[in-house]
Amino acid sequence: MSKITIALADAQYLIRVGLRSLIEEFEQFEIVGEADSESVLLELVKEKNPKVVILDHQQTAAKFNTDSISKIKASSPSSNILIISGDNNRETIFKVVESGINSFLTKTCDEEEIISAIKATAKEEKFFCNKILNFILEKSFAKPEDCTPTPLTPREIQIVRMIADGKIAKEIANQLNLSTHTIYTHRKNIMNKLELKSASELVLYAVEKGIVKSPTA
Repeated sequence: MSKITIALADAQYLIRVGLRSLIEEFEQFEIVGEADSESVLLELVKEKNPKVVILDHQQTAAKFNTDSISKIKASSPSSNILIISGDNNRETIFKVVESGINSFLTKTCDEEEIISAIKATAKEEKFFCNKILNFILEKSFAKPEDCTPTPLTPREIQIVRMIADGKIAKEIANQLNLSTHTIYTHRKNIMNKLELKSASELVLYAVEKGIVKSPTA
């Protein structure tokens, strides 16, 4: 089984050391290089074409910034981008998310979230920690309601609402008086029908279509 190749891009030495130390504990990952500036990173991704680039966009203009994302994509179109940043500015975060990155974590996230995000990003899935997902939901609720009809059945919509509410398959099965296997089948059908790959994408779809209500409503 081929390893997931990773490039680390952060101007802060200690951050790179910490990430490298964590990632090297897992045999399925391989760090192909590190970069402390945009120019070094672009040469690295062009040469190595890593599956995942871990980047902090919020650094001095001479190091990394939001424009670095489009440059990475131009240099290595097959690379997927995971942002790990201390950025708390909503507008900047929205801009980064809309630029086409795959995943976004804050620097307060723990080991489990980082490893899960790397795996999801390598599979071209979306992965957002709770803080970033909340920012995205707030922005989505501010948009005009999308009146495009959903292709989901009433039962599927009911299950999507429960998933968005954080319920696991066993809880949904008990509440609907169905088997856990049936819930998994429904979930698989929903994801296939909507061409989605992760729970985060499903929650965003539910918000955009008005399937889930605003938490402020």
